[in-house]
Amino acid sequence: MRRLLKFLHTLGAIGLMGAMACLLVLLATTPAPAALAEYARMRGAMGAIATWILLPSLALTLIAGLLSMAANRSYQNAGWAWVKVLTGVIVFEWGFAGIQGPMQAEAELSARALAGEADVAGLAASVSAEQGSLWVLLAVAALNVALGVWRPKLTRLPD
Repeated sequence: MRRLLKFLHTLGAIGLMGAMACLLVLLATTPAPAALAEYARMRGAMGAIATWILLPSLALTLIAGLLSMAANRSYQNAGWAWVKVLTGVIVFEWGFAGIQGPMQAEAELSARALAGEADVAGLAASVSAEQGSLWVLLAVAALNVALGVWRPKLTRLPD
């Protein structure tokens, strides 16, 4: 069971960090809203990546990590594991608020603008915030990987 949980946790982390890197590349190469058809297509793809790759990977990583802690008593007493839990919950919450939500909203707004139902002037307002959120979450995810690999001797919790 432990190996399966470790595999699922690693698989989720790969998907999560890959999705974040992919979204950063797409944000950097997205055309200006003046090229509305291309912009809407790119934002639709980004919304789909956030919804169908980033969030499921994030959920898999968090759930497998929590189940690993429940299954392995030594993790329950390791400070590094509790740091991973804390940062994992923060990444999960901010993944909704700072990435998936704004990307889905922008995809919907750009589709409505393409259909003539919304103003183009409101597009691309959140790009810098999305990029910043992605960079911060990617750094936190990399920190979580480092904690899992090197397992530093942080304070141990008493039994």
